[in-house]
Amino acid sequence: MTHASGTATVGIDIGTTAVKAIAVDADGKVLARARVPHAVIAPVPDQLEHDAARAWRRGPNSAYASVAAGLDVKAAGIAGMVPSLTAVDPRGIPRTPGLLYGDARGRPQSRGDAPGEASFPDVEWLLRWTAGQAPLAQGYWPAQAVASRALAGVGAMDTAMAVSFGRFHTWQGWDEEALASAGARPAQMPLVAQMGEAVGTLAGTDTLVAAGTVDALADQIVSGAELEGDVLVIFGATLVVWVVTTEWTEVPGYWTVPHTAPGKVLVGGPSNAGALLVDWAGSLLSKRRPRGPAGSRPGSRNGDPARVPVWLPWVRGERVPFHDPAMKASIHGLDLTQGPAAIERAALEAGGFVIRRILDKSGLPARRIVASGGGSRSDGWMQAVADATGLPVARVAVPEGAALGAAWFARMAAGLENGIEGASRWARTGSTVEPDPAWTAAASERYAAFVELGPPAP
Repeated sequence: MTHASGTATVGIDIGTTAVKAIAVDADGKVLARARVPHAVIAPVPDQLEHDAARAWRRGPNSAYASVAAGLDVKAAGIAGMVPSLTAVDPRGIPRTPGLLYGDARGRPQSRGDAPGEASFPDVEWLLRWTAGQAPLAQGYWPAQAVASRALAGVGAMDTAMAVSFGRFHTWQGWDEEALASAGARPAQMPLVAQMGEAVGTLAGTDTLVAAGTVDALADQIVSGAELEGDVLVIFGATLVVWVVTTEWTEVPGYWTVPHTAPGKVLVGGPSNAGALLVDWAGSLLSKRRPRGPAGSRPGSRNGDPARVPVWLPWVRGERVPFHDPAMKASIHGLDLTQGPAAIERAALEAGGFVIRRILDKSGLPARRIVASGGGSRSDGWMQAVADATGLPVARVAVPEGAALGAAWFARMAAGLENGIEGASRWARTGSTVEPDPAWTAAASERYAAFVELGPPAP
């Protein structure tokens, strides 16, 4: 943790492997930062969960306390991954596993969905399973609402989060009939507030707490990726890719959503070729791996550009464009001359190939990648992505993008900002990683194999 004194707002991001928190001043300068790690649990291959009491309740409390000490904090904001769900008791304490994206519990055993349709387990299946496990629970809440209750005494989330609940929530509020089909009632669901709306205060203080929001949205508003041809990539446990364009463009298997910048649209979505894959690959390759960002150890880049295998990255299935949790990973082109560095490079390149496939399928222009998230600190990973896509990778100055965006929502809650329109003033770019011509040609050949070896995209 680093620390300084002054007036601040705090942003908290509940991630897959840790809770990150930062305190910032009015200019978005980081005054303090903290990281509280937690385990991501996979009891069997098609399940993914947190100890929700630790990761969603105690973690945010601890992270907030670490960065707020000695500061005049006006407000705090919360962001987190989507979807997530747990059952809570009257005190807001989780009583069932904290289910995460990709968890198969509650999903019908027989699926007839066509490739590219929304067959990936979503909040509907998570709610059905959780309600079945705890039918008398006080509530069924995502991570953001659990943290909001812990900090402000109110289990709340914002309208962006409500959208992630699909048919369960409409412009009129929680849909009683839809919830009943999953075994839940409106009274068991979180309070829904506007983005940046204060829902309570920290106990014993006048520090306001904003309704919890979606991590990718919070990251987006402070990323600076607003020009046509920008490609915002969040290098977290999940890889989230958004191509910025000016025309509404629909691509089979991918998502198209409005940008927060006027007149702009985002095309892309989440992939499992993120840090969960990269860190797992690294852990297999070396028991003595030094601590640090994924792909950061010496030797993570093989000396011969042509001697790298192709890694199909689906160790937990794939989200866009296949929406299939049953997909499996495989490595192609291994031989006895390749060592751990070559295999790790293949894992790092896989994310770059996922990005490149989105660009190819969309047909949209791309001029640079704007890299956010903890993985953007990794020189090896950013170089592999630059080489795999042929694009420069501009790293944001504050990699905790979702926490930074949550701190902006906190300013809105405190009445210091009128909306998200001005959040781009906090966008700052750090170093830029350029493609290496010695590697781009060989990476292009591997990309062609990546596409050919994988299943046909929708």
